[in-house]
Amino acid sequence: MRAVVTKEAGGPEVLTVEEVETPTPRRGQLLIEVVAAGVNRADVLQRQGHYPPPPGESPIIGLEVAGHVAAVGEDVTGWSVGDPCVALLAGGGYAEFVVVDAGQVAPPPDGVDLVEAAGIMEVAATVVSNMDVVGLQPGETLLVHGGTGGIGMFAIQYAKALGCRVATTAGSPEKLALCRELGADIALDYHDDWVAELKEATDGHGADVILDIMGAKYLGSNVRSLARLGRLVIIGMQGGVKGELNINALLTKSATVTATSLRFRPVPEKAAIVARVASQIWPLIASGDIRTAHQTRFPLAEVRAAHEQLTGGSNIGKIVLTF
Repeated sequence: MRAVVTKEAGGPEVLTVEEVETPTPRRGQLLIEVVAAGVNRADVLQRQGHYPPPPGESPIIGLEVAGHVAAVGEDVTGWSVGDPCVALLAGGGYAEFVVVDAGQVAPPPDGVDLVEAAGIMEVAATVVSNMDVVGLQPGETLLVHGGTGGIGMFAIQYAKALGCRVATTAGSPEKLALCRELGADIALDYHDDWVAELKEATDGHGADVILDIMGAKYLGSNVRSLARLGRLVIIGMQGGVKGELNINALLTKSATVTATSLRFRPVPEKAAIVARVASQIWPLIASGDIRTAHQTRFPLAEVRAAHEQLTGGSNIGKIVLTF
């Protein structure tokens, strides 16, 4: 099968398409013939050598795919060869075939074709699971950074569906307008003093919950932006891995800072998240209450260009590789 191989860490130039052995499903697994694979920030980190896969998982990059069941492992029920599906992976997505535990596989949302569906599972699972971790409640204010990325676009709409007030950051008037179109109540230009502007827009309250993709760069600003009993959940490291934490600022607000990685959760946890996404999020997509993100599509052979697009700063929505 064709797959994207990285023999060393580095820039997009280390990504090459080569022939590798097709995997075989073990007990409890499915083999999926991939139609399209989502491209995510975590993929860039893995390419750079900063985010290796969990032990025993495929070294091939890729955390989500859509395709058809190609083979069914022992003790798997409910799936047949040829069934359309989407899957949440710990690795292996940039390939024509991938194996995954059956619990991490779901049918695609009604009315969504497989290429479009390839860019949904990872963002949906990430947002839903993290909002569960921090207990986002109706009426609370959520601040999500990167409002026009895949995570941001989904989080805005999901929080609105929950009955929350949503604030978001983005870097241009066009992107801020898109955030408002998606339902954001407060759209902040991250080139400005967004901490002060958030406080003003919320009458001094701040954010009850912050979903952060930046990491170290925004740590101090995020803590200052939290409301009393606020919760900051860090899911990305685009702004670095080491920051300075003002513990007194947390103490005075009785606030919480946590960080999670969906990739390293145990299989049963990921299976439960996938099931929750399929049962609660797919109907919202089918009804139009949550719109899927705009996609930029690249054929597998142009995987380097896909990574350049993601890191270039101008991308809106999701990037997918097509097979």
